[in-house]
Amino acid sequence: MDRPELALHQLHAFAVLAEELHFGRAAERLGIAQPPLSQQIGRLERRVGHPLFERGRRGPGGRVALTPAGRELLPAARRALEEVAAGLDAARRTGSGQAGRLRIGFAASLALTVLPRIVRAYGDRHPGVELEIREMTGAPQLAALREDAIDLGLLREPPDDADLVAEPVLTEPFVAVLPAGHPLAARRVVPVAALAGEPFVLLPRAAGPAFHDRIVAVCRAAGFEPRVAQRAVEWQTVSALVEAGLGVSLAPAGIRRVRLAGVAYRRVTPGTARTTVALCHRRDDRSPLVAGFLEAARGLEGAGPAVRRTGSGGLRRAAPRPAGPGGRPDTAPAGGLTSG
Repeated sequence: MDRPELALHQLHAFAVLAEELHFGRAAERLGIAQPPLSQQIGRLERRVGHPLFERGRRGPGGRVALTPAGRELLPAARRALEEVAAGLDAARRTGSGQAGRLRIGFAASLALTVLPRIVRAYGDRHPGVELEIREMTGAPQLAALREDAIDLGLLREPPDDADLVAEPVLTEPFVAVLPAGHPLAARRVVPVAALAGEPFVLLPRAAGPAFHDRIVAVCRAAGFEPRVAQRAVEWQTVSALVEAGLGVSLAPAGIRRVRLAGVAYRRVTPGTARTTVALCHRRDDRSPLVAGFLEAARGLEGAGPAVRRTGSGGLRRAAPRPAGPGGRPDTAPAGGLTSG
């Protein structure tokens, strides 16, 4: 880029004098004496190569008039000053996290639970930031983060990764997804072990290996290996396949908002069968936009059972919530981040 011919302070002095057409008043507005103002205008005129003001018509106090060259320069000078001022404001807003574009990936099921609240809280605090929200399963989110295609990923069961930091948002219980006419649908609570021998409808492992493995681990802890009969990428499709009688499933509790007449959602035991939802970002990302989004997520009241980040960025579950009514552990996320 070529070095600009004109200094901004000279353009500013010229624009003020062109508005006042009076050296005394212009100098007063600029907060300088008249001689330095005259020197700045003289240097600018030498740079242009032509007089910008007619000084021969000065009246009392130093009145002047614009020359044709001055009238031609004035609109360009004003545009330049306005663009620099706007650029400085935009730079300051971006540097403080109040402007710019933030790219966020999210797992589809989280649109049923925590995503709307976080986005709303962030938008209220940062209305000048453009949000680009992309629906993506877990594995593509992690790849997009590593490739700098998104800035944040909201996903389930984030893996340990030296290049990424996972900040937990909430934990969510699993529910059994059953055909409405299934014998287990008559129960209010279904032991995971009761699903042994049932055909399962699950997400493909490639869509989210850690989350898929978490579901399998819940089944194994109950003493059986799930027999997968059908696979579907979206939880809405999983529910539809269950309604069609093609199997049962274990799903995050937020899926209960997918209301199908032929599907029953039932709480499961043990209550420790839960999935962790986290915001992930690149470890070396110092963007104020990312920091602002994380702060908005942390500031949500009642963000469910506390899950804290360890110093290394790993996940550590906090103490259990106090017992609810009737002495049962209160396993549902609180304060609006309820999962269904």
